[in-house]
Amino acid sequence: MDQSEERDFDSDSFEESDVSDSGSDFETQLKSHKRRPARAALGTPRPKRQGCSAAAQSQDTPLEASPKVTPLSRSSHHPLSREAATPRKHTAGHLYEAVRSGKSATVTLVDEWLDSYKQEKQAGLLELINFIVQCCGCKGVVSKEMFDSMQNAEIISVLTKEFNEHSAKYPLSSPGPQWRRFRVGLCEFVRTLVRQSQNSLLYDEYLFSSLLALLTGLSDSQVRAFRHTSTLIVMKMMTAMVEVAVVVFTQMETTQRRYEVERKKEVEHRAQERLEELQTTYRELCEHQEELQGLMNAVFKGVFVHRYRDRVPEIRAICIEEMGVWLRVHPGAFLNDGYLKYLGWTLHDKEGAVRVRCLHALQGLYQEKDFIGHLELFTSRFKERMLCMVLDKDRDAAVEVIRLLLLIQQGIACAAGAFLHHKLCRESQDGEMGKSRVAFINLLISFYIQGQVHKHGAYLVDSLWASAGAELRDWDSMTSLLLQEKGRGQNLTDEEEEALIELMMCAVRQAAESRRPVGRAPPGKRILSMKDRKAQEQYRRRLTSHFILVLPQLLAKYSADREKVCSLLQTPLYFDLQIYSSTGRLEKCLELLLSQLCGIVEKHTDDSVLEACADVASVLCSDNYTFSTRASLAIGQLLDGQVDRFTSQINDLLQGTADDDEVYSAATALKRIAAFNRVRDLTGWQLFDPCIQILKCGVETTDIDKQLMVPALNCATFHVLWEKVKFSNSTPTKAELRRLKQEFRSLCAMCQSCLSLGHADTRDQAFVLLCDLLIVFSVGSAQGQMLAYPLNASLRAEMASFLIDYIFIDPEDEPSSEEEVKVAALHRRRKQLAGYCKLVIYGVLELSSASDIFKYYSKFFQDYGDIIKETLRKSKIISQMQSAKTVCVSLQQLFSECPRVDGEADVSLQEFGEIRELARRLAMSFGIDLHRVRKPLVSVHEDGIIFAFRDAGEGNQPPPNLMFLEVLSEFSFKLLIQDRNHLLDFLKQSCPAPRPAWPSLSLYQRSLQGGGREREGGEPGDGPTPKRRRTVTEGSGSSFTEGGSQGNSILLSNLPTPFLTSTVLKQPSRVAEEANRDGTSDPPSKDDFIESPLIRRRGRQSSAPEAPCPASTHSDLDSHLNLLSLIEEDEEGEEEEEAEIEDFPSEDSDLETPGSLRLTQQSSSYLEGLFD
Repeated sequence: MDQSEERDFDSDSFEESDVSDSGSDFETQLKSHKRRPARAALGTPRPKRQGCSAAAQSQDTPLEASPKVTPLSRSSHHPLSREAATPRKHTAGHLYEAVRSGKSATVTLVDEWLDSYKQEKQAGLLELINFIVQCCGCKGVVSKEMFDSMQNAEIISVLTKEFNEHSAKYPLSSPGPQWRRFRVGLCEFVRTLVRQSQNSLLYDEYLFSSLLALLTGLSDSQVRAFRHTSTLIVMKMMTAMVEVAVVVFTQMETTQRRYEVERKKEVEHRAQERLEELQTTYRELCEHQEELQGLMNAVFKGVFVHRYRDRVPEIRAICIEEMGVWLRVHPGAFLNDGYLKYLGWTLHDKEGAVRVRCLHALQGLYQEKDFIGHLELFTSRFKERMLCMVLDKDRDAAVEVIRLLLLIQQGIACAAGAFLHHKLCRESQDGEMGKSRVAFINLLISFYIQGQVHKHGAYLVDSLWASAGAELRDWDSMTSLLLQEKGRGQNLTDEEEEALIELMMCAVRQAAESRRPVGRAPPGKRILSMKDRKAQEQYRRRLTSHFILVLPQLLAKYSADREKVCSLLQTPLYFDLQIYSSTGRLEKCLELLLSQLCGIVEKHTDDSVLEACADVASVLCSDNYTFSTRASLAIGQLLDGQVDRFTSQINDLLQGTADDDEVYSAATALKRIAAFNRVRDLTGWQLFDPCIQILKCGVETTDIDKQLMVPALNCATFHVLWEKVKFSNSTPTKAELRRLKQEFRSLCAMCQSCLSLGHADTRDQAFVLLCDLLIVFSVGSAQGQMLAYPLNASLRAEMASFLIDYIFIDPEDEPSSEEEVKVAALHRRRKQLAGYCKLVIYGVLELSSASDIFKYYSKFFQDYGDIIKETLRKSKIISQMQSAKTVCVSLQQLFSECPRVDGEADVSLQEFGEIRELARRLAMSFGIDLHRVRKPLVSVHEDGIIFAFRDAGEGNQPPPNLMFLEVLSEFSFKLLIQDRNHLLDFLKQSCPAPRPAWPSLSLYQRSLQGGGREREGGEPGDGPTPKRRRTVTEGSGSSFTEGGSQGNSILLSNLPTPFLTSTVLKQPSRVAEEANRDGTSDPPSKDDFIESPLIRRRGRQSSAPEAPCPASTHSDLDSHLNLLSLIEEDEEGEEEEEAEIEDFPSEDSDLETPGSLRLTQQSSSYLEGLFD
């Protein structure tokens, strides 16, 4: 048996290799050459960003410079030496221990090594190489003799033999905080090495060229430890070189500008020595840039293009993560379709962690507004894939792609806003600035009204804010249009005025708060910079100074229009109210504002207008301002009048002698009082008793008008809440506590009575207020718990009945067919359900009360699924056992309500199918940590078994609830083996002595024995068919095992081997092809993404059948494992490749390329492979 049979290689490899050569000899044999002659003088025009954006000239490797070569004479093979060649002060072991412990400063460690390297270059390089070998977890050491006489491939082959054969662990794969610190330290060491060498050693054509040659070979090794570690080091080195390239490019531009400035001076003032010095510096920088281009070109072609599709997900993730950094740091060289396509292809990766890294890289790009233009083609090509990933089976990937889509939306919105601004400005050019601004605003209003877009002005303003901020903050032009008298000039129509007010208020909000609308703000809490904060304060002062004078006039003009005045009343909420106190002349403006505010309250009875007035009054009456006394006085006088109007008619209302005008006057007064009572303490008016009397009379006699009930409920509730607030801030007496307790209990009793009324508004408001009161007085301090209302069985039953009768109702039962009315009704019901769920979560109601909610989880998932799911999650935090029992009770309740035939539930009915569907959803809520939910799951099964055999008769007559076992079987797939055995014993004890052959019982028993979710038919063949294991005869030279968790094909060996994996694509065997033709092969495994071609090239399709791969030999490896030959192949392929982002080959494509598995008709789509 030769050496090739002693290693465990991956059968999906593009080439099979001997152990004597571990992969390809990816040596960048960097050819030494003389320094290039001096460049042309700086005065010669230079192509635009020639050094940094030459990347755009090729598709795969935009960097044009070819790598330099350091020839090393390595002809003879020598045995491996266990010791370093020359004793040195700083050995490889010293570097490794310093990085592993993290106790040494990285800069100091690198500087010490650089000093030793400058003294003896070869010994220093050898020390660094051995340090890398140790970081890979290898026991071998590269001696000086080996380094002088062997090629890189031969050195790697010898190191492979010395690798630990009995362990797959190596530093980067080891768990624990120590090894995580080692990874961070290693990355920092590489970055610091490049940074400290950027002025000299980075360009010496020896150190980094030789180091990259060895690392490139290691990155193609079959040993995963070598490949993983070297790829990480090379990618971090590439990132550091990209950062240095940016610095060099910046220095080149600065030097060129200085040269141009000096050259344009007059002859007598021009310094010739300065010109020559700048020209020499520029030549040196150009040479440095070319050196960096050669090194980066070698890394990209020699490592990235092979490792970004490696079989190991972590290696692919490293490559994609660093690619994102290159694109962001050096966009001039990398931000083009030739590089972006790799990120697009990686969006199809089968591993969620790799997709998440790719999404993080894209988020960094889309956050930069300057990159939007460069990403246009990428966005159009891969937008469908990104939209599909919203439903990604990996939760982290789904979350990150949503964040990415929000960033894309922001960029598109800004670009669209800039385009709209340009178009409107071009149409509104009128010579004078004022007229031009007015014309722009008129065109914007017309676009907002006539455009076929949603009516959300905040998003339009946000899109235009960056490009048309000056026009949107032109408050003078906007208000002049609104205040323009009818008949003078071009007056706005009513619709145009409403649109202008909405856009103006959106601009006011954005200017005062610098807060973007929902969905446009970047994720996380945004912290304004000092510059943005100063700009925001300036905008706020300007709008305050303008609207203080104009707002009273606007309110006076539109005081009768409900929607317009409601919008305008938001303006004072964004004022810098200190300006009112700055000068005495503005006190008159405050008086005018308060006067208009009181007039609007007197005119309107709509809740939205009254609440807006109350919010403005609350701001103006704040104790933080010196004018608050005057504002409080004006609002107090307003409320005094309303209270007098209500109390003067209370007796007539209770006696039923009030006419319609008096009832209307009292109802509107009480509604205004309730609106202000929400933000202002009105307990001094003692309105609780009159309101309770009205409610009592309305419940008992129904003589009270319905429009009085809701404001009376609100006033009484706010009175009790304000009393509790006062007692919380002070120490009340026993008499005061007794009075508050009495008021609270009488109010709760009244709300309970209102639940049975026929008036919908009163009933709904009573339920919401009752839930809030029970929470406020039951949660928190001991004082609140002492005042708690006793929840008797009657109240629990009425609240549960309210859920069934008025919340969990079918949409067809709603009386109105208008869409807006239905949406408002759904919003109201969601609010009521959330109030009830809070009672369960905060412990006011027992956890078992949630069964009335859980049983509707599946049926009303679209309307209330998020609320019920959160309640279910919170209940598990409170008590897992009690939550599980509640889940079982909810299923039992639905089963008991199911229609029956001859005393048994009919499984053919839709109701029974809905119960099973609910059981599936509830089973999934137990999560994936089966050890943590063992007891709750067993409890569900035991309670269900007891329920199923309840009221069991004698003989073979099945119990009436036996069909419940079919529902219970939906929870069986979550059980552990030991729990299954326990439940089988429990089932045996519960059922009759000779076990009858009841179908439901047999199905449930099979679900406990088989470990999977049984289907309704219960036949053994109904379950999913497992993948077949296929083997190839010994004559084929290899044996394959298909299926398994990863779907990989692996060569088997009986000898102990190091941990080896395949790294490149391999042609499929003839056996696999024949199986595919017969249609007997399994569906593609989750690694099909790696096995399929990632780049579609022209002229590379082959229809000839592939021959079986022969056994690997040393000569086969030497024929194609060479870096320069592979790079030449890539360069030839670049000429054939399309100059745009290529389509990723789909699994149902008929296109076949070398190195790809032949696809069959059984191949599933990408969505099925990703989301199943």
